Amino acid sequence: MTSVLGELAVPIVQAPMAGGPSTPALAAAVSNAGGLGFVAAGYKTAVAMRDDIARTRAATARPFGANVFVPGRRTADPAAVAAYAERLAAQAERAGVALGTPAFDDDAFDAKLAALQDERVAVVSFTFGCPPADVVDDLQRIGTAVWVTVTDVEEARAAEDAGADALVVQGVEAGGHRGSFVDRDDRVDYGLLALLELVSAQVALPLVATGAIATGEAVAAVLVAGAAAAQVGTAFMRCPEAATAPAHRAALASGRPTGLTRAFSGRLARGIVNRLQAEHTSAAPIAYPEIHHLTAPLRAHGRSVGDPDLVNLWAGQTHELAQDAPAAEIVARLDRDARRAIADAERKLRRRGVTDPWDLI
Repeated sequence: MTSVLGELAVPIVQAPMAGGPSTPALAAAVSNAGGLGFVAAGYKTAVAMRDDIARTRAATARPFGANVFVPGRRTADPAAVAAYAERLAAQAERAGVALGTPAFDDDAFDAKLAALQDERVAVVSFTFGCPPADVVDDLQRIGTAVWVTVTDVEEARAAEDAGADALVVQGVEAGGHRGSFVDRDDRVDYGLLALLELVSAQVALPLVATGAIATGEAVAAVLVAGAAAAQVGTAFMRCPEAATAPAHRAALASGRPTGLTRAFSGRLARGIVNRLQAEHTSAAPIAYPEIHHLTAPLRAHGRSVGDPDLVNLWAGQTHELAQDAPAAEIVARLDRDARRAIADAERKLRRRGVTDPWDLI
């Protein structure tokens, strides 16, 4: 089974950004530009995922992928969820909306897997866990490559053991949810370059690097560090093809800092710090997707009225470098600048007529 990576004209993968920014138009634009676009199936029904796949196919003849959330176990403390709901009640009342009902669900995991057996997309990537080996086998039998998002070496080994074709190695700089198999307070989080070094030393699979990659120089860095491609998310969020909310787009263009929080979903994620995140991060329990459902009406209201303080402003640490430009231009710029950066680095290594870098030592 090929990982698809070797077939790409440009080593750029569009990160699947569930909850709004990802669209069939964005996925198709990235694939048409020589990269690999992704349909984000998270938070959607299997029927809606099929529709997005059909719309993407109508816009590109090139390969693209679909991303699916792996369901976790029901572990949330109901008392902690109730206490957090009480804490948010005044904010919801001021906004004139009712909080949602906390609930556990598996994001239609089985229905999406069944649909993907019919759809036969080039790649299915998994986030929040590693699918069982039989799920991996079933997808590979129909010609679909399987990628698994990992955030440490232990997860990388588990994905390799399950038969994954490639790993999406996510550094802590990345915007949006951490792709960790289990969300817990005692995790050790790694920066992207450190994690690439550790995983490549332990696992013999192609690696896709992701986490605050916004420039060609960053693409070059991860390629030199051993990645086969760079997965880019935030850098595409200001593209016209993305469905990023206006308040979110404006925040991306600012220099405001990001932080890790569970305030919006009950699962650790990186976003631009706003009032809700600043006021409630310390109290938010580990309770996904219960908190996600609880805050959904508040977040939807914030998007509808353009209030950035009520919206989860997911973004990587380099969000201010994102440009308002078509996705094809972003792909071309990243590819061009990466090539130039690698050539510049080669010239630095060959300075003073030295052809072997070890001669400099």
